[in-house]
Amino acid sequence: MNRRGILRSVAIASLAFGFGQSVASAEGTASGQQDAQVGLGRQVALTPAEQLRQGESFISRMESARATVSRQLEAARSQRDVVKTLCLNDKLNQVDVAIRSARERRSELEIASNRKDVDLANHEFTIVSVLRQRAEQLSAEAIQCIGQEAGFAGDSAVKSSIDPNLPPESPSGVTAGAAIVQPPTCSSCFK
Repeated sequence: MNRRGILRSVAIASLAFGFGQSVASAEGTASGQQDAQVGLGRQVALTPAEQLRQGESFISRMESARATVSRQLEAARSQRDVVKTLCLNDKLNQVDVAIRSARERRSELEIASNRKDVDLANHEFTIVSVLRQRAEQLSAEAIQCIGQEAGFAGDSAVKSSIDPNLPPESPSGVTAGAAIVQPPTCSSCFK
C-alpha cells in the first residue's frame, strides 16, 4: 500500500472512530436529561431558544476553523507540498462534513425549539456541541500536518558485505545435486 493509501486509511479510521464516539456520547447524554452536556463534564442549563443562539455561534466558529484550514491548504498548494496538501485536504473535508451535519442538527434544534420540546432540543444541541468540538480538533490536527518528507542532506554511500559462510554459487545458477523436474503435460491437449 502506498503512502497516500495509508494516510487515507488512517484518516478514515480516525474519523469513523472519533465521529462514532462523539455521536454515541452525545446520544447517551441527551436521553432523559434536562441539561445538555457541553465540554468536559460541565452541565449547561439553557432554554431551547438560548441553545438555538448558541448553536448558531458554534456553526460560526466551525466556519472560522474551516476558513483557517482552507488558507493553510492554499499555502501548501502554492508551495507544491504534496504531503501537506493531502493532509490538509483531508482535514478540510472532515471539517466540511462536520459543518454540514451541524447545520442539519441546528435546523432540527430550531424545530424542537419552536415546538418547545426540551428533550429533543437538548439532544440536538448536544450533537451540535460535539460537532463543534470535532471541528476544533480537526483544526488543531491541521496545524500538525507535517509537510515535505524529511530528506538527508549531504553525500550518502551504500556499503555491502557478503557473509563468508554462504556456499559458493555455481556458474550455471543450478546448485549441485538439485533435481530437474519437467512440468506436467497438458491432459486436455489429447483428443
